Amino acid sequence: MLDKLNNMGDELYRTWSYEQCRSEIGKLVQGYQNGLPVQILCQLSTSIAGTSALACEHLAAFLSVKERKAIIKKEAGSNKALRRLLQDTLLPEK
Repeated sequence: MLDKLNNMGDELYRTWSYEQCRSEIGKLVQGYQNGLPVQILCQLSTSIAGTSALACEHLAAFLSVKERKAIIKKEAGSNKALRRLLQDTLLPEK
């Protein structure tokens, strides 16, 4: 039952257009800038977009590379798991 509840949002997000996903992720970026935890920004952006690569594409529309690198540096510190989450979501694969 809990698994179904966790996946309900993912099912809904798959029905959204690219533009609707972009708009909602933009709202999450505004939320982050107003105090929303970065983990929530990354996790919800990935859920909405469908993949971390698509989330990164959307996030790049709202945050420059410099801003995204600064977020990783500021928020991750020495936490390797958090750093990996942030890098996967905020920076494109090289």
